[in-house]
Amino acid sequence: MISAAALAKEHPLLQMVQDGPVRFKSNMSHERFHRFLARNEDFRIERDKHGYVAIYPPITYDSSINEGEAFFALKLWAKQNPELGKVLSPSASFDLPDGSTHKADGAWVSIEKHNLLSADERKHIPALVPDFVMEVRSQTDSPAKLRRKMTEVWMENGVEVAFLLDPIREKAWVYRKGGVTEEYANFDAVITVGDLMPGFELVLKDLKND
Repeated sequence: MISAAALAKEHPLLQMVQDGPVRFKSNMSHERFHRFLARNEDFRIERDKHGYVAIYPPITYDSSINEGEAFFALKLWAKQNPELGKVLSPSASFDLPDGSTHKADGAWVSIEKHNLLSADERKHIPALVPDFVMEVRSQTDSPAKLRRKMTEVWMENGVEVAFLLDPIREKAWVYRKGGVTEEYANFDAVITVGDLMPGFELVLKDLKND
């Protein structure tokens, strides 16, 4: 088995992010940035509207379990309601109206938006705002930065509803179009999207770190 240190030497990006996320300014075009993402698809890489690129370290074992639980609930609901839209995995990137490119830990696109994409657009990173996103805090995520991402990235670019889930502190937030935010102080609640995704519920206790 290859040790983590040996693997880091083999992959320069992994070496860069061993101690946490790395950020730098980039003037890459959308096309070059998309190629950069494709060459490093094992990493969560995003670029904000000011051109700053963030490369995040691989998530931990516990964080991966939590992310998987949340995504499973979303995917299961979507499988039961295929006529309403499509779910995209955490590996999906979106080119947003403000010029940024971001990923979420799960995203859902209405069937109306999905059907507007051409066959060629569906083969690439789309210029598309998902209707619903969720972010699950990992050990390497800053809560404050995640909250800013929810408002300054997802909601300001037109997402209808977004979940921010913090299994570490057992807190959750539901952001809704129009500036309404619901906060949950513990993981005993069940949160919902509403009319946009009827019947979708996320049982927060399923994300508890046992």
